Amino acid sequence: MKIAVSKNQSSLKQTPKRVRISRCKLSKKEQQKMIEFFVLGVTARSAADLMEMQPNTAALFYRKIREVIAHYLAEDASQAFNGDFILDESHFGEPRDNKQYKTDEDKHAVFGILSRQGKIFTKMTGQTTAALLTAAAPNLLVPDSVVYIKGYHEDQALDVNEFYQERVSNIEDAEQARYLIGETENFWNQTKRMLRKYNGIPKNTFPLFLKECEFRFNYGTPKQQLKILKQWTGV
Repeated sequence: MKIAVSKNQSSLKQTPKRVRISRCKLSKKEQQKMIEFFVLGVTARSAADLMEMQPNTAALFYRKIREVIAHYLAEDASQAFNGDFILDESHFGEPRDNKQYKTDEDKHAVFGILSRQGKIFTKMTGQTTAALLTAAAPNLLVPDSVVYIKGYHEDQALDVNEFYQERVSNIEDAEQARYLIGETENFWNQTKRMLRKYNGIPKNTFPLFLKECEFRFNYGTPKQQLKILKQWTGV
């Protein structure tokens, strides 16, 4: 099972790449059923039991779905922000009187949340590919809020119960500020509910789970999400 990437070679202009799941040993009917389980929030282990397949097979298929989602959300971000963005941790925290941002030594930024054009965008720390928040941009994009964790070790799984959200955005328009903050808080509340069922997620796969939450928040009802995922995955 792999993700195939293709683009229109005949066009002189650069066209967006299209990714899909290919070379999958599951039948088309099984793949479609697994996507339905994914949209409904059924865990890979439970889906494997219902489909009478090996748990690792279901987990791999779910991972491929999340990778496809991450690809298309990166395209969303690049269009919304017109380029690549880097999360700048030095600007996190509450602003001091001199407008410099501070961070506590015992807390670590996990990801930033930004609300733009009616959608939520997230950016993990340490990422340098298309998403958001860059100090290199002409106008620094400070996230509307940042999710932190305190005192975790590199080899530990990330537990959403240990996360907390902080508002960091300074928006001059009070009405706009209330709207954006409300959107990011709604997203984070929904994300916490979804991720709690996993009782901790390894750091190397957490970005994919986060992008899944971003997709669920931005792309409407389960029926709409199912239609979109079938298009994106080519299933």
